[in-house]
Amino acid sequence: MKYSELCDYYERLEDTTKNLKMRDIVAELLEEAPSEDLELITLASMGRVFPASVDKDIGIAGKLMQKIIAKSYGAAEEEVVEKFKQTGDLGKTAEYFCENNRQRSLMTKELTVKKVFENLRKLPETTGTGSEERKERLVRELLTSAEPVEARYVVRTTLQEMRIGVGEGTVRDAIAVAFGVPKEKVENAFFKLTDYGEVAKIARKKGEEGLDDVEIEVGRPLRVMLAEISESLQDALEEYENPAVEVKLDGFRGQIHKDGDDITLYSRRLEDKTDQFPEVVEWAKECLKPEECIVDCEIVAVDEEGKPLAFQNLSKRIQRKYDIQRMKEEIPVQVNCFDLFYVDGESFMESSLKDRWEKLNEIVVERKGKFKLVEHLETNDMEEANSFYQKALGQKQEGVMVKNLDAKYQPGKRVGYWKKVKETMEPLDLVVVEGIWGEGKRSQWISSLMLAVRDPDTGDFLKTGKMATGMTEEQLQEITDKMEELIISEDGRTVKVRPKIVVEVGYEEIQKSPKYDTGYALRFPRLLRFRYDKSPEEVDIVERLKSLYRKQNN
Repeated sequence: MKYSELCDYYERLEDTTKNLKMRDIVAELLEEAPSEDLELITLASMGRVFPASVDKDIGIAGKLMQKIIAKSYGAAEEEVVEKFKQTGDLGKTAEYFCENNRQRSLMTKELTVKKVFENLRKLPETTGTGSEERKERLVRELLTSAEPVEARYVVRTTLQEMRIGVGEGTVRDAIAVAFGVPKEKVENAFFKLTDYGEVAKIARKKGEEGLDDVEIEVGRPLRVMLAEISESLQDALEEYENPAVEVKLDGFRGQIHKDGDDITLYSRRLEDKTDQFPEVVEWAKECLKPEECIVDCEIVAVDEEGKPLAFQNLSKRIQRKYDIQRMKEEIPVQVNCFDLFYVDGESFMESSLKDRWEKLNEIVVERKGKFKLVEHLETNDMEEANSFYQKALGQKQEGVMVKNLDAKYQPGKRVGYWKKVKETMEPLDLVVVEGIWGEGKRSQWISSLMLAVRDPDTGDFLKTGKMATGMTEEQLQEITDKMEELIISEDGRTVKVRPKIVVEVGYEEIQKSPKYDTGYALRFPRLLRFRYDKSPEEVDIVERLKSLYRKQNN
């Protein structure tokens, strides 16, 4: 498919904010896409270069892109910066300079979707000495061949900032419409494959039956099931006829994939974290009996006596790529298994939690203080459950999970099968969307952060408060380093960033406020911890914010 044809669809999407119209435009695109390009075009409709299951970062930030635009079109970098300040969009900035190109090449080739993806997929693999120059060449090759509108979307795709409003929900529904299959089956296939490109290909070629036949693959990460918040332990117990109570751990949610002696550890964001936890790899080889299995677990940091430590200690290991052995010794961990997906050719996702727990007990060989089953109690007796809850709090755990023993495993959703019970009002998980460079002593850091919740209907992030106090210098440096890699536009001291950094935030109260997109503001928000284990799609939704506001005022 010609890239210009895809860009026509992008422009149509950019011109509407109506969800159903977006769905229909994407459905039309998928119907028209040639079979050989369908997987790429499905990803392209969301502005993605890689599927969710592939943990790769393109590695081109705003400042480097400004340099690339200048070189591609024979402009001075200062001119590009000035135009960028006017447009606030590097895509439109590239479009402008492409239209007014001073060194238009006569040797350009017409861009195709395949060519654009071919170049962009080389970027993460381009490392080592001279890698920045080689990355520049790959993007410049596309820009110098592009027409103005194509340049807009090449730049936006490279920066992962499409501005067309298409998320996973839109693509799920569009696949259903385009190929006449139920959207629930599209979504279930995605939860197993974590690649809507593959799902679209199956839906077109094999229809509903093909989606039903999608199997779990060891070594390919799955979306995990998520819990809802319960007002109280009593409410949570009354929710289910057959409840189980488990300790709620303050750790890193992981899924262990075992294929013989090959062990892979994935985060809830589908990132490969195997190298960061070499001891978990060794324990899994010894403690998981099956030849093949996929286990859901929580990895917690512990002290010398095996007592749990706060998540902030563990986050240093999650992000670490060097000095692994030293970090392993400084921050020991413990694995707590609590669920499973798959054992030796058999999927357990449709099985009840009771059956899954029994199977988990069969396949796990516990190793004291290292690799174990989570503390688990099956009861609907309030006194017994509360005693278990108080014991968990006494161990400095977060609280408990109350689970429906009759429920299947439903990945990727908060469907009400699990309930979280914690001692105090729940903090909020929010994503950073903007920042402001500090002044005076703080001028070297981005010290004020704009925070947002997610609208699950549109996939948009809605601003709901600014956090400017309570961060240590070490935390300010950490957030600044992360945000500088994600900047997509700058206006004076304010920077807009790709929504990727998730933070857990405490606050004094929630107030109504027309100042923010949600209509609500957080009073005195404070950073509790960085949540590198969570994706932007997992931050709290706007309804959660409203619910907390109502609870607070009642």
